Amino acid sequence: MKLYMLAPPLSAHKYAAEQMMLTLFPGQHPEYPETPPQPGEDSAAFSLEDNAVTARVVWEGREALGRSPFQEPSYRELAGALKLAFYQAGTALLGRELPWGALTGVRPVKLPTRDLREGFSPKQAQARLQERYHVSPMRAQMAVDCAQASRAAELSLAPDQVSVYVGVPFCPTRCAYCSFVSADVGKTLKLVDPYVELLLEELDAAAAVLRRLGLQVRSFYMGGGTPTVLSAPQLDRVLSACREKLPLAACTEYTVEAGRPDTITQEKLKVLKACGVGRISINPQTLEDQVLEAIGRRHSSQDIIEAFELARATGFDCINMDLIAGLPQDNFYGFYASLVRVLELEPENVTIHTLALKKGSRLMEDGSALPCGEETAAMLDFSIEALHGNGFRPYYLYRQKYMSGALENVGWTQPGRESLYNIVMMEELQSVLSLGAGGVTKLIRPGGQEILRLANPKYPQDYLSAREKILGQKAELSAFFQGQEAL
Repeated sequence: MKLYMLAPPLSAHKYAAEQMMLTLFPGQHPEYPETPPQPGEDSAAFSLEDNAVTARVVWEGREALGRSPFQEPSYRELAGALKLAFYQAGTALLGRELPWGALTGVRPVKLPTRDLREGFSPKQAQARLQERYHVSPMRAQMAVDCAQASRAAELSLAPDQVSVYVGVPFCPTRCAYCSFVSADVGKTLKLVDPYVELLLEELDAAAAVLRRLGLQVRSFYMGGGTPTVLSAPQLDRVLSACREKLPLAACTEYTVEAGRPDTITQEKLKVLKACGVGRISINPQTLEDQVLEAIGRRHSSQDIIEAFELARATGFDCINMDLIAGLPQDNFYGFYASLVRVLELEPENVTIHTLALKKGSRLMEDGSALPCGEETAAMLDFSIEALHGNGFRPYYLYRQKYMSGALENVGWTQPGRESLYNIVMMEELQSVLSLGAGGVTKLIRPGGQEILRLANPKYPQDYLSAREKILGQKAELSAFFQGQEAL
């Protein structure tokens, strides 16, 4: 789509225009012609008129006008007005509103959280989302529910606490939708042992810094990849080292993603339990066998159910299960059946993801047939109704680029079973130290006004070849936290 910034101050807001273009017209690519708009071409032209941004949008031969006033010509005000004007014109041409209205970006919960922090009631925060940003009542209520969970988490945190993430970037196979940093363990088996060795060295270095600075770990999360691709002795070694080295006296949550049922054994579950793990994930993504095959899984839906039952029998009383709406070879009825079967298992947490096509995933490369955006939206709407009806409440959510239907990922919980780590990570409430390949440490000043990111190399091979850099980087942790004390 051709985008025209017809007033010089608007030239700084191309990113805002592109965000809204992708939300309204997925698949379009921005162009910035040097010639004036031509009659009938698909385009959006933005101008300034009487303290308002005007958007004139042409789509498939039809034209609509949007107008949004602003209080002062600041960067934030102009960007917001441009997006709202674009949204008004775009939805007039599409003939429908969008679930998240004019909101773009990955963290819609930040707005109602800020409102609650400033003294607004939940009803007022919801009304502001609906009236100012045209968010649907259902999504606005979800965002406010998550904002309330975020505020409760925020108020429970202490200045001397951090969270820790440990990454194990190996999986039994690579899923078709996956763009995460993970390696097929069958092809990279020789890397697993040296990876564990360096991970333990990095753990030693990070733990020494935390103890020297008097910092405590509030939540611990081991993710991947699939951590349970490690053998039982390897899991025991890593988790025992974490419990021995890290300052865990204040830790209230210890999570490990068991994830794939084809990596779960009774021996591994007993190791997790013995090491104090209280929360695990067993993630089906779907319970339709033909969909499992389409995404590259080598297990059946029955394997998932048996893994869940084994975890219960081993004593795990907090289990999360993930489903993805919009997978290849799936449809509304398949998603419906999968969610009903998950609810019959009675997990404490359920996470509903919307498929996002990402660069590097096999789905992006081969263009496999996917459910349309409308069908995916119906899946999400059903999940909201079904989960509410079974006593779950949303407690964190986020959005991603290239997500089907411009929808969302939502973590649902039974009362009192929220994952603090998920809230802290998503809403950037606390510093998170990330260890392992692909880990991105986020060091956050109180109030979240300053974030320092320290990234480890993405891939296991690169991680292994960057030992000195990884260990030396821990000095930056000391400098950051010591600077924080000086403020």
